[in-house]
Amino acid sequence: MNDLSQNVCEQCRVGAPLLTQSELDDLLLKIPDWSVVDNDGVLQLERTYSFKNFVDAMAFSVAVGDLSEKEGHHPAILLEWGRVRVNWWTHKIKGLHKNDVIMAAKTDQVYVS
Repeated sequence: MNDLSQNVCEQCRVGAPLLTQSELDDLLLKIPDWSVVDNDGVLQLERTYSFKNFVDAMAFSVAVGDLSEKEGHHPAILLEWGRVRVNWWTHKIKGLHKNDVIMAAKTDQVYVS
């Protein structure tokens, strides 16, 4: 099991430091299925999950929503037939924080292919 998924998100504040490129590179090794994307100048973690049907994709989306409520950290979720795209970033700092990597790892734990 990925040790990141066992961590708890820390409360993030405006002005908290973004991950450095070196920190991000190291952490990405622990979540290899995730990509870093630039969305209007804001770096985000992104992964698309595949499902057999809409019902399974919806159940996954709800589970990720429940997880995000528990942790107090919320992603963008795009639900489509047979797939769900999840984007994690920290809104308060407009970029990536260790919390986002933790949540990506926790999201991977929710996924059952």
